[in-house]
Amino acid sequence: MICKNIKGSYIALSMALCSAMGLQAQDNKDSLVNIAFGTVAQKDLLGGVSTINVTELLKKSYGVSSLDNLASLVPGYTGSVWGQAPLILVDGVPRQASEVRMVEVESITVLKAASAVVLYGNNAAKGAVLITTKRGTIKPLSIDVRANTGMFTPKSYPKYLNAADYMTLYNEALMNDNAFTPGAGYTQGAIDSTRSGNYGYRFPDINYFSDEYLKKAFSRTDLTTEISGGNENARYYTNIGLSTNGSLMNYGETKKNNDFSFKIRGNVDMNLNKWLTASTDIVANVSDNYTGRGNFWGESASVNGNFNRYIPLVPIDKFDPNNADLQTIVNNSNFVIDGKYLLGGQAGNLTNSITDMLAAGYIKTKYRTFLFNVGANADLSNLLKGLSFKTAYSMDYSSLYSEAYQVTYAVYRPTWERINGEDVITRLDRFNNDLNTTSESIGRTTYTQTTSMRAQLNYDRSFAQRHNFNSSLMGWWYTTTFSSDVDNEGGSDYHPIRNANLGLRAAYNYMQKYYLDFTGALVNSPKLAPGNRAGISPTLTAGWRISDEDFFKNNISFIDNLKLFASYASVKQDLDITGVRPNNEPTDYYLYASYYGNSGDLAGWYPWRDGTSGGFTTLSGRGANPNLTFIQRNEFRAGFDASLFKNLITLDVNYFTQDTKGLLSRGNTIYPSFFSGSGDFRNWLNSNSERRSGFDFGLNVNNKIGQLQYSVGFTGMLFSSEVLFRDEIQPEEALYAAGKSIDVARGYVSEGFFRNQAEIDGHALQTFGGEVRPGDIKYKDVNQDGIIDYRDQVELGKYGWGASPFSYGINLTLKYKNLTLFALGNGQNGAIAFKNSSYFWVRGTGKFSEQVLGRWTEATANTATYPRLTAGSGNNNYQNSTFWIYKNNRFNLNRVQLTYDFDQEMFKGSFVRGLSVYGLADNLLVVSKERRLMETNIGAPPQYRFFNLGVRASF
Repeated sequence: MICKNIKGSYIALSMALCSAMGLQAQDNKDSLVNIAFGTVAQKDLLGGVSTINVTELLKKSYGVSSLDNLASLVPGYTGSVWGQAPLILVDGVPRQASEVRMVEVESITVLKAASAVVLYGNNAAKGAVLITTKRGTIKPLSIDVRANTGMFTPKSYPKYLNAADYMTLYNEALMNDNAFTPGAGYTQGAIDSTRSGNYGYRFPDINYFSDEYLKKAFSRTDLTTEISGGNENARYYTNIGLSTNGSLMNYGETKKNNDFSFKIRGNVDMNLNKWLTASTDIVANVSDNYTGRGNFWGESASVNGNFNRYIPLVPIDKFDPNNADLQTIVNNSNFVIDGKYLLGGQAGNLTNSITDMLAAGYIKTKYRTFLFNVGANADLSNLLKGLSFKTAYSMDYSSLYSEAYQVTYAVYRPTWERINGEDVITRLDRFNNDLNTTSESIGRTTYTQTTSMRAQLNYDRSFAQRHNFNSSLMGWWYTTTFSSDVDNEGGSDYHPIRNANLGLRAAYNYMQKYYLDFTGALVNSPKLAPGNRAGISPTLTAGWRISDEDFFKNNISFIDNLKLFASYASVKQDLDITGVRPNNEPTDYYLYASYYGNSGDLAGWYPWRDGTSGGFTTLSGRGANPNLTFIQRNEFRAGFDASLFKNLITLDVNYFTQDTKGLLSRGNTIYPSFFSGSGDFRNWLNSNSERRSGFDFGLNVNNKIGQLQYSVGFTGMLFSSEVLFRDEIQPEEALYAAGKSIDVARGYVSEGFFRNQAEIDGHALQTFGGEVRPGDIKYKDVNQDGIIDYRDQVELGKYGWGASPFSYGINLTLKYKNLTLFALGNGQNGAIAFKNSSYFWVRGTGKFSEQVLGRWTEATANTATYPRLTAGSGNNNYQNSTFWIYKNNRFNLNRVQLTYDFDQEMFKGSFVRGLSVYGLADNLLVVSKERRLMETNIGAPPQYRFFNLGVRASF
C-alpha cells in the first residue's frame, strides 16, 4: 500500500504510514499527493498534510465509511482537525462523507495546516479532508467483486430496576421527602403482586431489553462490483454497490425495520487531442429506510417496569364474561392484537412506544442523490513550456422525503376486581378514537443543491535540473442551497452557504533541498457590510532537507533523510460570524446590521400616561456595526520528518500554535447594562480570541524477519487550548474564561453527604432548590460567603470537545506468506466528563437504574455511593461536581482483520486474476476504568460489535 502521511502545509509522513500499513520501506520520490487544487511530489511536501492510499488499505482492512478509522491512522485527526471541524471535499467539491463509500475511494488527504487550506477560502479555514475517488487506468478490462455479510451484536444495555424494586424505592423516596401517601405511593400488596410475577397484566413488569422486543443480533450484507480499464484515448471506472441492513427491533411493525441502498458511480477520463483532456463523473445514490413508529429507545430510559401505573396491553381473556358491553368494545375496535389484546393507556398516556409499534403505522424515508462533475485540462506548453490550464464544474442534488402511514387509535384503561379468586376486568374507560386512513402521506421533505466551479492556470517547470518552480493562479466558488418543508425543518434558510475566492501559490525549491512556498487567497464574505467584504489570507512556508548537506551526511550516517520546515499563516474566515436573535430564532445572517421588531421577545407593551390600556411598541433587537470584519486564524508551525536506519524507522513531528482573533461578542464589558433588557442596542464586535497549540507525530517501525513482515505504527497528538480574551463580566475571579482552556469543565467540590440536620444547619446555605436533607450532597463554600451558588464553581478539568489533551492511534500489520493480520485502535487521555445522564440523575418518577442501589440511608451513611432518593427534582444533588466526575481515558480496539490471499498460480490460465477471503471484527472492546459506562448508551440504540466475513475476487 502506498500511504503517505504528511503534515503542516505539505509533509511526507508517507513512509510512516506506509510502514504502518505493512509495506517494505521503499523510495516514493515520484509519488504524488493530493493537495488543494493539485498534486505535489511526496518528497517536496512541507508538513501539515496527511495522506492515506485507501485502495491499498482495503486489501487488508475492509470498511464501509469513507473516513473509516481515520483517527487511528492520521496524527492530529480525531474527527476534527487540530480540534476544529474540517470542510469535507469529495473530488474537490464540498459534499457529505456519507455520500461516498470506502470502496470508491482511492486516497484521503487531511489538510491540517493553515498554509495547506488557504486556497479553499473561508469555509475551509478550520481544516479540510480531501476524498479522492478511483479512476480508470490504461489496462485491459478488469472486474473486481467484493461480497460481505456480517452480524451486529449489542455490547450492553443499561441496567434498570425491576418493577417491584422500583415501587419499593419510590416509596422510600416519597418518605424521604415526607410526601408519602397511599395515593402517591404503592401499597405493599401491589408490590408483592408485582414481584410474584403471577399478575403480569394487572401488575406488569416490562423489560424493554428482553427477547420480546429485541433480537440477539441483526445482519448487514453488501455487494460491490468495480469495472475499470481503458487505453490512451479513454479510461473508465465504474462502481456498483448494493447493501441491506437489518434492525435489532423484534416487535410489531418494527420487525420490518430495514435499510436498503443502491449506489452507482461512473468516472471517465478522455484524451481529446494531444493537448486537451476531459473528465466526467456521474454518481447516483438511492437509499430507502423503513421503520415502525414508536419512541422505543427514548422510553426505554424513561418508563419504569410498572409502566407508570397502567398497562400497554389489555388482555381480552380477563374480561368479565357477564359484561356484554366489554365484548361489544372488542367487536368495534380496529386494533385487536393477535385476537388477544386491546391497546392500553390513559388520559395522560394516549400513546406509548409499545402501542405505537403495534398500531400507529410506519415511516418510509427515501434519500436520493445525484452528483455530477465535468472537467477539462489543457496543456499550453506550445505557448510556454510548463504552462497548463484546468477547469471543472459540478452540480449536486440531494433530496430526502418520507412517505408515512399514521393511524390514531383508541386506548383503554381497565378497572380490575377480584371475583371468585380471579382478577377480572369489569370496566374499560376509553381515551381517544380509532380512526381510519387508507393512504400514505408525505411527511418530512428536504432538498439540497450544491454547484461549484473552479479554474486555474498552472506553471510547473525545472531549470538546469536544479531550480524547480511550481505555481498556480486559481479561482473557486461554490454555493449550497437548503430548502425544506416549513413544518419539519424550520423552513428554508434565506441565504445559501457561499464561498468565493481567488488564490495564488508560488513554490520554489533548489535541488529539492531548499524550499520556499508562498500561498495566499483573496476571500469574500457576504456576511460583512459592503465595502468590508474582501480580505487577503497570506501564508509563507520554508523547508530545508538538511540530510543532503555534506556536513550532515558525513557525520550522521544512521539518518537517511531529515527535512525541516516552518510556516506562518494569517487566514481570514467567516465561519464563526454567526449568532441567534434574542428569542432563539434561526441563525441571523447579517450580524453587522441592526434590526427592530414588535413581536416575540421584542413585543414591548407600555400603558398610556393617562392610565388607559396602552399598546405595543417597536423595540431594538440589535445595534449596527458596519465595521464588523473577518475572524482571523494566525498560525505558526514547525516540524520535521525523518527516516532512520535505512527506513527501518520513520518519524514525523509537527508543532503548531494558532490564535483565532476577532471572535464575536456583544460588548458586555463596554456597554452599560441598560443597553440590553427591554430592547437590546448592543452590536456584535470582533473582540474575543482563543489559542490552540500542540504537536502531532507519527512513529513507525517496519521490518522483515525471514518470511514474516511486520509493521507497527503509532500516531498521536498533544493538544491544549486557551481563551486569550473573552468579553465577560463575572462575579468571581475564578469564573473568568481568560487564561483557561476553551473546553474548561467547571463544577462544585463535593464534601460527601450531610449526615444529619445539625450538619446542614451549620453549613453554608445551598441554593439549588428544594429542602436540603440528610443524605444530600454537601458542597464546599469556595469563596467563603456563606452561600453555595454558581460563584463557588471551580475548574475541574477539560471536556476534550475538539480533542483530548492526548489522543493517539496504533496500527499493526503482520504478513506471513499469504496470510495478513491487521489491527488498529485509538485512544485518548486527559479529559473528564460527568455522570449526568438520566441513568445517574434520577428525577421525580424517572426510571430507577441500578445506581440507586447505593443510595444513602441512615443505615448506609458510611458506605453510600449515591445520594438519598427523592421524588422531587433533586436539583441540589444533580449538579456537575466532583461527586459525579470521571476520567474519560480510554483505548478502543477498533478492528482486527485476518486476510488470506490465494496464490495466483492456482488461477493460471483461467479468467480469475486473484481471490482473497477475510474475516474481521469491529469495535471489539474499550479498555478503560469506566468501560461499562462508555459502552452503554442511554435512551438510544446500543453500541454494537460487528463480525464480518468477506470475499474479494478479481477477473
